[in-house]
Amino acid sequence: MEMFDFVVIGGGSAGYAAAATATRSGLKTVCIEGGDEVGGLCILRGCMPSKTLIESANRFLTLRRATQFGLSAGPIGFDSGAIIQRKRDLIASFARYREEQLTDGRFEFVRGRAEFTDSHHVKVKLLAGGEQQIEGKSFLISTGSVLNSIDLRGLNEVGFLDSNTGLDSERFPRSIVILGGGAVALEFAHFYNALGVEVTVVQRSNQVLKEADPDIAEALVTALRKRGVRVICGTKLLRVERTELGKSVWYEWNGEKQVVEAVEIFYALGRRPDVLELGLEKAGVGTDKQNAVAVNEMLQTSQPHIFAAGDVTGLYEIVHIAVQQGETAARNAQRLLNRQAPESIDYRLKMFAMFSEPQIAVVGITEREAAKQGLDIRVAKYPFDDHGKSIVRGEVEGFVKLIAYAKNGEIAGGAAIGPEASEIIHEIAVAMHFHSTAATLASIPHYHPTLSEIWAYPAEELAEVAERSR
Repeated sequence: MEMFDFVVIGGGSAGYAAAATATRSGLKTVCIEGGDEVGGLCILRGCMPSKTLIESANRFLTLRRATQFGLSAGPIGFDSGAIIQRKRDLIASFARYREEQLTDGRFEFVRGRAEFTDSHHVKVKLLAGGEQQIEGKSFLISTGSVLNSIDLRGLNEVGFLDSNTGLDSERFPRSIVILGGGAVALEFAHFYNALGVEVTVVQRSNQVLKEADPDIAEALVTALRKRGVRVICGTKLLRVERTELGKSVWYEWNGEKQVVEAVEIFYALGRRPDVLELGLEKAGVGTDKQNAVAVNEMLQTSQPHIFAAGDVTGLYEIVHIAVQQGETAARNAQRLLNRQAPESIDYRLKMFAMFSEPQIAVVGITEREAAKQGLDIRVAKYPFDDHGKSIVRGEVEGFVKLIAYAKNGEIAGGAAIGPEASEIIHEIAVAMHFHSTAATLASIPHYHPTLSEIWAYPAEELAEVAERSR
């Protein structure tokens, strides 16, 4: 049985980042990956394939708007098979590169499914057959997440698409009902709508993106409805049936039973941590009610030498945070082995982006979070429909929002819903990294006309408010 300083279970974004970091620190490291494919959720079935499809949809949407700019694109159309093939080619390339990173010899790489036998040992059922025993001084659990399933009568019998199958289906339906109101649901709503599919979104909560500030969610719903997407919130799902048209979803809304029909159903009701076959109880690793691996600020589980990172923690389903967690866990494993105090992870600059149309992006604290924590903040907003570059682009829906602490004017967070929100949010992330105030941001020249220039307006407003309150 081989002994390792650091054993990583899961070779996705968090696992690879952790293994690479640990190896650079001099730890003898092994990474165990049990998936049929190598690459992790982001590369194989998450952000990269979905954004590849959305890029095709965005280009088609631009063609549909050609006359708005005095242009004639002629008869336009799309080849669904070609769209999917482009996605397959790109994802295969990304996956090959990740596999090369995992197998370049810096650390050992084992293909198999790991299960704890106690807090310092795992047995690995090798994909090629046989079994391997591995002993570790420290561990990282980074096995990601799988689709969450609910008990909805008739759903499995009727069949449905999900974020796995939908990303690889060469046939796009004429109409679709999307169950869910999170990022995956709304990005696919945008994708299908841009290609001319009739889309209905059925959300159980009273608000799409239920963790977002209400003004952000409301602005997105307004924009989607203008494009013809039907959005229904505050429902109770009842059952699914097959119909002459295709499929129907029965739900309760405002105390009344309603039904919506479409050719296809898309299931987007979230994901859950992939931990059920890890034998966590044998290792003494605790989980919460959602089966997420419970961790502290140092990414330690209930066993201090066993860490967890990424979706498996249930904290944030965001790649750059998973990478940050993996790297922090690896450094803390080394500190633990060297009998040094571990470091805490800092989520102050946490970001979220959604590639709908309009895009949404958030960094730092939200108004909802500030209210929950009882923080004294000031907020300023500015709309894209009064912004020169946005008007020139013909993309005027949405706004930007800047949040600052009332005490000292330091920027606490920012949000954007509008054109290129996922890009321009990084200006606020950089400002926050340097603990800038709104006044400092307002004093920085912005080129005109640019999208980024819009941040100057809420920054100036917050700076003026701070000056008057002195």
